[in-house]
Amino acid sequence: MRWLVRITAIAVLAGAVYVGFIVAANVGIDVADFSAHAAPMSLDDYMALDGPAPSEHIAYGSAPSQFVELFEPKGQGPFPVVFLVHGGCWQASLAGIKQMHNMAGALAARGIAVWNVEYRRIDEPGGGYPGTYEDINAAFDLIAAKANTYRLDTSRIVAMGHSAGGHLVQWLAGRARLPKSSPLADGAPVHLGAVISLGNLADLSGQKERIRNVCDVDVKSLTGSPSAVRPDVFRDTNAAALMPNGSHMILINGALDRISPPSVAENYAALARRAGDSAETLVLPDASHFDEVSATSPAWKLILPVIEKGLAPKPINPAR
Repeated sequence: MRWLVRITAIAVLAGAVYVGFIVAANVGIDVADFSAHAAPMSLDDYMALDGPAPSEHIAYGSAPSQFVELFEPKGQGPFPVVFLVHGGCWQASLAGIKQMHNMAGALAARGIAVWNVEYRRIDEPGGGYPGTYEDINAAFDLIAAKANTYRLDTSRIVAMGHSAGGHLVQWLAGRARLPKSSPLADGAPVHLGAVISLGNLADLSGQKERIRNVCDVDVKSLTGSPSAVRPDVFRDTNAAALMPNGSHMILINGALDRISPPSVAENYAALARRAGDSAETLVLPDASHFDEVSATSPAWKLILPVIEKGLAPKPINPAR
């Protein structure tokens, strides 16, 4: 795969000095005693990830890639929801949604509904700009439309994406800030309280060279070309341009992630804080880019509490 051939040119953050602690203390997880004994996951390990079949396959468009998979927990509900977006360098030629079954099955077993999203990628008809973003919008809006049918609690939603999917959920969190002239603008966007980005590649402008190196992707395929009515192509495509968005963002990276090392998350979190948003970082000891999405990896012990904290019911202010 082209993108893995190129990652060797990108060094891991020197010394992996983040091992064993959380960069942002407010995440609220003590990793002092955490020790990952398994070797970091390889691409082959990632490709072999599997899990239970989804409960439902729900189309939101006519294209083959316009669908979501629902992993429905047992019980009466209503269930909190993880809106899960896979990575794969925005390319259909790379794996993605099937590997998320591993994480989705583990979450469903804990009473969490998972909305596992497929979408048109840059190497598919209709993918790229604006189609990929339109698909993420449509897939998310489908939650509200199907909430009663599948007993989903729309007041408890966490959007979580991996790699390229991290970009897409971070973009989704800012859609209320899209220019009204953009074809991606949503008349009534739903606010996302919590966003979890695993190995993110969210800053299309600031990270365009990294994206070119690790994915062999020119960001023009994700931004479209400038025009008289749209001179700034990053204004409605770059998650970093859509802050502040009012969400609480947790950026999670493996200490040994060579595609999106911890420094990438730190830089993005700093951008978010300067814009006025709440952002934290969590580094997974001894973990690669692929451990980040595996419920069978030791890293899962750190990721799961972050997800469950994001889905916790919000306290109700007592009447004054």
